[in-house]
Amino acid sequence: MSDPAAAGLNAAQRASPSYRLAAFDQDFLLSDPMRGVRFLMEYAKAESALRAWGVRSTLVVFGSARIGENGDGQHSRWYAEARAFGRLASERGGALHGPNGQPRDNVIATGGGPGIMGAANRGAHDVGAPSIGFNITLPNEQEPNPWSTPELTFRFHYFAMRKMHLAMRANALVVFPGGFGTFDELFELLTLRQTDKSPAIPIVLFDEGYWRSVINFDALVQHGMIAPGDLELFRFAEDAEGVWQALLAGGLKPGENIE
Repeated sequence: MSDPAAAGLNAAQRASPSYRLAAFDQDFLLSDPMRGVRFLMEYAKAESALRAWGVRSTLVVFGSARIGENGDGQHSRWYAEARAFGRLASERGGALHGPNGQPRDNVIATGGGPGIMGAANRGAHDVGAPSIGFNITLPNEQEPNPWSTPELTFRFHYFAMRKMHLAMRANALVVFPGGFGTFDELFELLTLRQTDKSPAIPIVLFDEGYWRSVINFDALVQHGMIAPGDLELFRFAEDAEGVWQALLAGGLKPGENIE
């Protein structure tokens, strides 16, 4: 028989989607049976980049995307303090280490968007330190802020994998005022701490007045929904230096790795 390719006899077979190499078949990769593989890929892609940059541990900063540098009322102060914290934590925490194979510790990590997230990344950028942006694809596209390190700016489809990367290297959590998304991330980490599913990392809430006005923590105790000791899982602070001191009092060690 003559060469099928030369004769064009196998054109239908070669054009069939089933004949594509699996790694280059986007329809297959985006199919429902491959959901688990896509989940794994989102883990592996970020993990590979973080290791290449020597990022051993992070300081996670949460807060509203709606808070601007020149915002009204408290907004501008919250932005300024988030930026100041990103700066001083990067200088003191170990994010500037890295040459000669040394690991980087306590690298600022945010959700990658604007507002408080951008402010914290910007503070790190101010002192020449790397910082991480774990962005998420949303119906109304969330653009990455311009301050996170480009090689450490990621985009996720799955909230669960994004949350895993935010939590798995965290040496501490700092939460500025925010809304539903900030609450979601805060209570996720508080639950991990409460159930001993994460290390005993310090958690600091910025601006006690805000947090007590939007969440009645004492009522949760009064109704028996949490134990009195659960209120010891977090502290409050009123400025960037206060946040840093609260983290140190909670056990943060500059340059120290999590286990």
